[in-house]
Amino acid sequence: MRGSIPAPGIDFVRYGGNTSCVALAPDGADAPTLILDSGTGVQGVSALLARAPFHGTILLSHLHWDHVIGLPFFAAAELPGAVVTLLLPDQQNGAEAAGVLGGLMAPPFFPIVPAELGGRWSFDTIAPGTTQIEAFHVLAREIPHKGGRTFGYRITDGHSTIAYLPDHCPTVLGPGEDGFGECHPSAMELARDADVLVHDAQLLPQELAAEACFGHAVADYAVQLGRRAGARAVVLFHHHHKRTDDELDLLARRLGDASAQATPQVSLAIEGTVLEL
Repeated sequence: MRGSIPAPGIDFVRYGGNTSCVALAPDGADAPTLILDSGTGVQGVSALLARAPFHGTILLSHLHWDHVIGLPFFAAAELPGAVVTLLLPDQQNGAEAAGVLGGLMAPPFFPIVPAELGGRWSFDTIAPGTTQIEAFHVLAREIPHKGGRTFGYRITDGHSTIAYLPDHCPTVLGPGEDGFGECHPSAMELARDADVLVHDAQLLPQELAAEACFGHAVADYAVQLGRRAGARAVVLFHHHHKRTDDELDLLARRLGDASAQATPQVSLAIEGTVLEL
């Protein structure tokens, strides 16, 4: 899954070129009920629903274009009978969720406003802390990322736990032990003993100096965070939109081989992958 902008073309086929979206289904469910972010990848969720309308919640980590641009193109949420709750991070200026989304989706930038989406939608905010969403227990914590309030999430169904930190710039809190950024308390709390840590891996170490100002993490940091937090697996997510499949293969070998006999196991996010926890 790509970051910042979709990546079309033959060099981006194997890992996929759509932007951030992860769909979660609880044990025993036939279809996802919780969707993390709504980038262009949300188009693929409709196929998981076998043409049925979506009933569930979309939980946004933040409001950058690449994480919301798929909202009006989620076909299953446009069907008659769809019931969708959309939650976004509590805005520190007190703005209501529907109004914030209206700043992204309204003429002259887009032909409709959020209230004109098909199905039955409701919009609200989520504050830091714990809450129940669908069949999941969710912990939200603010994490550093440039340009608007950003949350990371820890989600459990009582059996398995996933930590989701798709956009994260730990270097703003200091260089950390290895220069890649601090494994700060919020990130550690979210990732602690998780079955899977899905984490921003947009940058390579040699790119950090020039591109950290855009608010992203080095892939090596994600692995270090997972190791220090005791996560069992790390999925490197939010690949740079210019990073070709061949270049991602090299990254997978470099970080994956190093984890072959150790915890956490490291892999790269590939569009359409299904993980059973």
